[in-house]
Amino acid sequence: MTPVSSLEFTADELRAMADLVVARCVEHIATAGEQPSCGNVDAVALCRAMREPAPEHGTALGPLLDRLFTEYIPRSLTTIGPGYLAYIPGGGLYSAALADFIADTTNRFTGIWQAAPALVQLEANALDWLREWMMFPSGARGLFTAGGSMATFGAIVCARERHLGPDIRRGVLYTSDQAHHSVAKSARLAGIMPDRVRAIRSDERYRVDVDALASAIADDRQAGLMPFAVVSTAGTTNTGAVDPLDEVADSCEREGLWHHVDGAYGAFFYLCDDLRGVLRGLSRADSLTLDPHKGMFLPYGTGALLVRDGAALRAAHEAAAAYLPAAPDSDEFYDAAQYGPDLSRSFPGLRVWLSVKLFGSAAFRAAIAEKRQLALDAWRRVRALPGIAIDAEPELSLFAFHLTWPGATRAEEDAATKMLLEKTTARGRVMITGCTTKGRVLARVCVLSFRTHQRQIDALVEDLTASIGEIVPSRSA
Repeated sequence: MTPVSSLEFTADELRAMADLVVARCVEHIATAGEQPSCGNVDAVALCRAMREPAPEHGTALGPLLDRLFTEYIPRSLTTIGPGYLAYIPGGGLYSAALADFIADTTNRFTGIWQAAPALVQLEANALDWLREWMMFPSGARGLFTAGGSMATFGAIVCARERHLGPDIRRGVLYTSDQAHHSVAKSARLAGIMPDRVRAIRSDERYRVDVDALASAIADDRQAGLMPFAVVSTAGTTNTGAVDPLDEVADSCEREGLWHHVDGAYGAFFYLCDDLRGVLRGLSRADSLTLDPHKGMFLPYGTGALLVRDGAALRAAHEAAAAYLPAAPDSDEFYDAAQYGPDLSRSFPGLRVWLSVKLFGSAAFRAAIAEKRQLALDAWRRVRALPGIAIDAEPELSLFAFHLTWPGATRAEEDAATKMLLEKTTARGRVMITGCTTKGRVLARVCVLSFRTHQRQIDALVEDLTASIGEIVPSRSA
């Protein structure tokens, strides 16, 4: 009989392999500020060349790491970099990587409480910290997810079960025309078809129009449909707008609707006392999407859902099986399988738990407050640049603008704004991205990486200034 190759390594081999990986990762982090803000992602030919069958025999770790770190990782957006001001940054705390290493090497099963009670309690603690930070009641429960999209999906399922039961087809969900695309996608996955999702117009500040929302609800009731949920946003991806959460909460209470707040970007600013007014009403939500991989700076793949009435979350997911032990007392102990769709799962709560224990809550409050102040400084300086028209001021840490000059047409402004994004990013120190909303191309700056500090804001202003000087004369000549 042919001997089976061992998949085990000796203790010395394990240490040597870990040393190789850690050395590469630490070097990558240490040089993040020296890397271009955006790698060369024009990689169609590379990706085609990479296709290969599964190898019959293994390869040493060293050459694999060489290729990964010299050829593949550089061909990407430098999302860990201090100059990454694009999309919604995060950064990726090293403590979370250590947590993942621990979770993956110990490989304990945390899908049910009985399999690892103490480890599940750590995750329950982390969820409870989020609940306290967001000022949700003690009866709230939650779930760590792969990101904000899955958290929103879970919230819509809860709302559907609570308000529609089996009568799904008549149900109508309302959101803003500025909402993240995951809202419509989650609704569809939850059985709410596109013709039952209303994108309510936003006002001049890109916030949902509450009067238009009320009219749409009344119209649908008149048509014999069943309004059941509203999804508002605490910090839109396009412009950082915060919907009037308190007013939406009032509307939902009057109409008997579920109010979900998508706080994937903005909810963690609730930790800042001076921003609670902007986010007033957030703590009244029936459910809340959080993205610790944004406002807590953790690696991608760290989302969370909080539901005010924990029983509603449990009712939407609880299940039993002959091969599983009985679930613990839900009033005292947390069991993730009873609050989400997964049984087998990773151990995402350890990322949050270890990071908060290492740094403490105060460090996160200080970091998020710094991003707010940096964004305000950037906004004040950018709005003073020649040719810049501000479209959205920073309610949190994101603002939007476009490039213009006397006599410019909308098409010329759009083309110039796109060029401004490209030229500024091409300088290699910062990366910024744009969006198209209300028929206009906007440039965006979002400050949310824990590695971003004053030096990067200075570089942003300098590079925008230089880029404007190259664009505007050629456009106005």
